[in-house]
Amino acid sequence: MPSSQAVVLNRFENGRLAPGVEPDALQAGASAVAWGAILAGAAAAAALSLILLILGTGLGLSAVSPWMNRGISANTFGVSTILWVIFTQILASALGGYLAGRLRTRWIAVPADEVYFRDTAHGFLAWAIASLATAALLASVITSIVGSGIQVGAAQDAGTAVAATTMAESDREGGPMGYFVDSLFRKDLNAAPAAAVPDRRDALAASAAEQPAAEVARIFINDIRAGTMPEQDTRYVGQVVALRTGLTQAAAEQRVTEAFARLQATLREAQTTATEAADTARKATADASLWLFVSLLAGAFCASLVAIYGGRQRDFSPPPAI
Repeated sequence: MPSSQAVVLNRFENGRLAPGVEPDALQAGASAVAWGAILAGAAAAAALSLILLILGTGLGLSAVSPWMNRGISANTFGVSTILWVIFTQILASALGGYLAGRLRTRWIAVPADEVYFRDTAHGFLAWAIASLATAALLASVITSIVGSGIQVGAAQDAGTAVAATTMAESDREGGPMGYFVDSLFRKDLNAAPAAAVPDRRDALAASAAEQPAAEVARIFINDIRAGTMPEQDTRYVGQVVALRTGLTQAAAEQRVTEAFARLQATLREAQTTATEAADTARKATADASLWLFVSLLAGAFCASLVAIYGGRQRDFSPPPAI
């Protein structure tokens, strides 16, 4: 003999409780949230999102890769990428919402408006859990995209002093700082050597011959931070250059002043380039964030809507023949 629960389900006609049938007491006191259906829908949505994301990456349509540190910059966030992200979000959310609505328990003697609300809530919760799971999986890539403009801007705000220090420390021989320092010690083959002062100039030459380039680089770095080259630094570096090149003191100081001015101009140009790159990254990041926001809203709407459809299919589907 069929159980009372089976009788109720078999006498559920046209989405309404048949006349004379009382709802099951256990079901009447049960929670309105079917977490099993919600988790199942969320898992399906997250899996489909990952599959479509991998497919989009293979086709070149997805700006976000599911693998660590493989995300493309937000600057390449084009129309095809935007459309693919929205399509992925809509399709995956629709699947998760449908399963959450179709797999939930059938509610007996519940008003139709309440059923619609519960189905909508089930679809929305499935979308929310799937979105959180996907965000946790792709946290490094999402952080890279959203924070690209901030990172570039912070690097730019570090100023020309950091740039000068990096230039000197990263590549002393072949970098820009090395080039400007080496240009100070170029000998003028057509110029007559300057008259030497026996004692003091020989002592300075001996000390300057050890590591003049490194010392001059440190002086330049400090003066770049200050924004100007003091007279005593110009005079001292001019003496070192004069000892190494045979130039007169006046010619050596003029060379030092010109080299420092060229270095400042190069750093200002680099700062301008970094500022433009930061502004471009900021705009691209803002556009990417807005479109990701739109895609998430579209996913939430589709999940909630399709969950209603899945719930109605379950409620109005005829019972299996026994």
